[in-house]
Amino acid sequence: MPTEPAQAPAPAPAPAPDGTRTWPGALSVIASGLLGAAAGCLAITLSSRARAYCDAGWEAGGVAELTFLLPVLVVGFAVCAVVVAMLTPRRHPLLRMVPVVLVLGVLVVWFFAVEGTLDGYPGDSGLCGPDNVPPWWPGWLPA
Repeated sequence: MPTEPAQAPAPAPAPAPDGTRTWPGALSVIASGLLGAAAGCLAITLSSRARAYCDAGWEAGGVAELTFLLPVLVVGFAVCAVVVAMLTPRRHPLLRMVPVVLVLGVLVVWFFAVEGTLDGYPGDSGLCGPDNVPPWWPGWLPA
């Protein structure tokens, strides 16, 4: 009876190239998406609180407008955070979060400056100036 020739053992798997995902990398991308969604909620909350405090907007706080913006902003910030996380070099997962946090911080401040402070809108509360920036907003941050 003929015997089968002995097969050589399978070679060891090659190290994963830089383009493949590992668990820490995938978790950092997921964490970036969740952080982006939280930043979107924070931006909406800051803007609605500033509008309500200064009584600026169509109604107090601009609740109707900001409610319609909430899903768009949460998804948009989450997608932006995931894109930034995927574009950063694949080093340590916590180091990948640094540019994500910086970009999300800039987006939150930008959204507050554009939607939270309605410059020139006649506010009725008397607590804010004509620029509708509440006094609790730090002066060193743009608004």
